[in-house]
Order: sequence, then structure tokens, then C-alpha cells
Amino acid sequence: MPPKLIVDPREIDVSNVIFGSDEIRKWNPHRFELELLHGVLHFDPEAKIIIGIHHTTKDDFWVRGHIPGRPLMPGVLMVEFAAQLCSFYFAKIHPDVERFFGFGGVDLTRFRGTVAPGESAVAVAKCISMRRRRGIFDCQGFVGDRMVFETRVTGILV
Repeated sequence: MPPKLIVDPREIDVSNVIFGSDEIRKWNPHRFELELLHGVLHFDPEAKIIIGIHHTTKDDFWVRGHIPGRPLMPGVLMVEFAAQLCSFYFAKIHPDVERFFGFGGVDLTRFRGTVAPGESAVAVAKCISMRRRRGIFDCQGFVGDRMVFETRVTGILV
């Protein structure tokens, strides 16, 4: 059974990018093929929620080899996309911390659907616990109103 929604995906405005690539690059070090967070659609530190978007294309590096004839975004990249969203959240909450907020762990991950080339995935993260050196986030990913993954991301300063 799917978990309770952090936010109703039907209420997410995917055209309302509040932080684009330039702002994301100020805080997240990912570049080139591993820049998976393409935009931030919603940032609410009071509610501890952030929403981001990733646009897939037929030219993405994984398309040729990840299920030839029926390419699917690898689950590990879906989780990485969510982790990059969490990293951005941490950096915005703690702008004075100069170290990178990276993976500390992933738990409770379930893949519930697929992301195909040409589709946009939306990730929603809710901060469950935040300390100066560690954060825990519950994350859900969607294509349209269809949940494609859920996970818990733990981030730590690297």
C-alpha cells in the first residue's frame, strides 16, 4: 500500500521554478550528467518541505544501456535526484556551512513506477530531523500524479 502523501502531486505547479540551475549550482557541486536536480518548485522551511523537478530526455546517458528498447530511469538515479534535493534544502537552511551535505544512508526505499525518457519526475522531500551535521528526509517521487518511488534519505556533512 502506498504511503500517505507528503503533498498531493496534483497540486504541484511544475511550471513555477523558484530556483533554477544557477542557484542550485551555488549549493550543490554536481555537474554534467549527474546534475539531476533541474529546478526547485517549492521551498517552505516552516513546513520543512521542498519540491524539485528532473526532466529526462532521449539523450540522457543511461537511455542507451538501461533496458534497450524500453529505457527506464535507473532507480539509483531517482534516489540520487531526491538526495540532491535534500542537499539543496540543507544548504539553504545552513548557508554558513561550507562543507558538502552528502549521502549518509538510504532506507525504506520502494520503487512503485517508472520514469521514461521525455517524462519529468517531481521529488517531494520533508525534513524529519535536522541537526547541524545530519538531516533525515522522507522523499516521494512522482510522474504526474503517479508515485514512482519513496525513500528516506539521511545526509551528512562530507
